[in-house]
Amino acid sequence: MVPLSASRSRGLAGRVRVPGDKSISHRSMIFGLLSVGETTVEGLLEGADVLATAEACRKLGATIERVGEGAWRIRGVGVGGLLSPESALDFGNAGTGARLMMGVVAGHGITASFDGDASLRKRPMMRVLTPLLRMGAEIVSSAEGGRLPLVLRGAADPVPITYETPVASAQVKSAVLLAGINAPGRTTVIEAEATRDHTERMLAHFGAEVTVTPHGDHGRRIVLQGRPELRPSPIVVPADPSSAAFPLVAALIVPGSDIVIEGVMMNPLRIGLITTLKEMGADIVELDRRVEGGEDVADLRVRHSALKGVDVPAERAPSMIDEYPVLAVAAAFASGETRMNGLDELRVKESDRLAAVAAGLAANGVDHRIEGNDLIVAGTERAKGGGLVATHMDHRIAMAFLVMGLASDKPVTVDDTGFIATSFPVFVPMMRGLGAEFA
Repeated sequence: MVPLSASRSRGLAGRVRVPGDKSISHRSMIFGLLSVGETTVEGLLEGADVLATAEACRKLGATIERVGEGAWRIRGVGVGGLLSPESALDFGNAGTGARLMMGVVAGHGITASFDGDASLRKRPMMRVLTPLLRMGAEIVSSAEGGRLPLVLRGAADPVPITYETPVASAQVKSAVLLAGINAPGRTTVIEAEATRDHTERMLAHFGAEVTVTPHGDHGRRIVLQGRPELRPSPIVVPADPSSAAFPLVAALIVPGSDIVIEGVMMNPLRIGLITTLKEMGADIVELDRRVEGGEDVADLRVRHSALKGVDVPAERAPSMIDEYPVLAVAAAFASGETRMNGLDELRVKESDRLAAVAAGLAANGVDHRIEGNDLIVAGTERAKGGGLVATHMDHRIAMAFLVMGLASDKPVTVDDTGFIATSFPVFVPMMRGLGAEFA
């Protein structure tokens, strides 16, 4: 346990670049594995989660080396060339890495054991495994309810399927597509609500034939032609919008703040938080909008703002699912009620994030309530603070409530910051560099 307290700070100031996007970092390793030849990656997030995925790729046959800060080379074995690992694929706290790799293994005639830390062992896996079983994979053994530790036997000749996702989940969609890479014919995923599309973009970047068309009011239909010859392609990883959320909200709620966050990914399916904060009155200005590594990016200038409560629609959740804890913090400093609708997906993250956020708000004197899967925060433009927040081994809960402490009346303490390294290893020194008071 590594506790930390955050205290009311003077205005934050400076320019920062947050770590590379976690979703793209995971996928860069996996697509490097599935290509024949050398893939170069710049700006990789070198957090524990991504490094666990890199080690899993090594065990499946890839040669991977670090050649500089955030710079990596991956020499892959190609689709169909994976080796059965000699030991378990241990993903630590990385739910994304574990679920995506289940898709990779399911589409190959190999057997692999999946494991993780105590937090990951509690997380549900069956919604990913269900379509993979339809494609011919087999669960050899697992903990109760299909949880880790789990042994998965992939299909030597996977069956292409059409799968309509029952919940909005980029991980489920991506696992099916990754299994479909080695299936003959077309694998189709239909989603009622569009989720982050990094897997589809990277498939195309590496030379696969993938088509994306609208489905219904908010959804998409993704069709992948199986067994492509993926070409090694360089990847430049943009700054992670989910990590940028923390200094961004800190600057909005700490009086006198004026910061710039460089190179933030502005993918339309990832900017739900920025859209919501602008609706709340946030002073966020996009500078130097450009394309890097196939993704739209921009520098964001963020200044302290008077926020007002808003109603956040449920259909926006897929584009900001990891940002709700820090949005709840912003809502506490807004004027009026903010209602965040349709947060059922938060209950199956690293912790039950909905319950963890509510407990953190309660510990720091913020009026709130949960109605079904909706979180309502009654903003009063201040937070009393003074509370001890149980993080439940969840990095985003830890960072969100440290941000709260920077503007609250009394310091806010989180019980453990050790897991921040999974996604944002430099969070504490970066925030201190902007002027944050941590002790």
